[in-house]
Amino acid sequence: YNPEFEFGTAAHTVILGNGPELVVVDEKRWDTDEIKNKVAAIRAAGNVPLKAEARQRIDDMAEALARHPEASDLLTPGSGIAEQSAFWQDDNGIWHRARFDWLRPDDIVDYKTARSVHPDAVAKAVSEHGYHQQRAWYRRIAVELGLIPPSGAFKFVFQEKQPPYLVTVAELDFPAQVIGAELNDRALYTYAMCLSTGHWPAYSEGTTHISLPPWVERKYAQENS
Repeated sequence: YNPEFEFGTAAHTVILGNGPELVVVDEKRWDTDEIKNKVAAIRAAGNVPLKAEARQRIDDMAEALARHPEASDLLTPGSGIAEQSAFWQDDNGIWHRARFDWLRPDDIVDYKTARSVHPDAVAKAVSEHGYHQQRAWYRRIAVELGLIPPSGAFKFVFQEKQPPYLVTVAELDFPAQVIGAELNDRALYTYAMCLSTGHWPAYSEGTTHISLPPWVERKYAQENS
């Protein structure tokens, strides 16, 4: 299990009002056999075990988000549908799947917890986790199914997991949108070709020459200059 992922799932449940049951295990130590078994049973039932401190943090995050004018407006209860799954088959017969955090009549909202919501940190997270591709993928499915209009927006709501639980509402700029869609199209083309030919290429068909990471070379050069 991944504690960061589990905390994020719990935050989604509270913020979006939909998800697994959150079960507080109010014990200081979770390393005893008794508590380990209790926590394992909670997870096995599809629920999320939380320490009291973590549950309080999530409640505090919800309060902080409610004070953010744009984020609270986007996620107003009743303004959308939480955790909505969608499936669409394209002209090549390839199925596309999405699970929208918050689907509104005119746009999609995706909620993410983060260590930092500084614009630079958000840009780095978008690149590292492929959120520009997620945006393009989700929007295409929603538009093709008529769930949102072609002009419908896709907004990210990023929130920090530590006090004061800052919030940043973000939309990707035009270059990021184009790059995300292009990367998806390339991946779909490759997948379709592999399906049709039965050939699934590796990263390289021959011998690959591997270099050390640049920082290793720099460190070596500094130490031996």
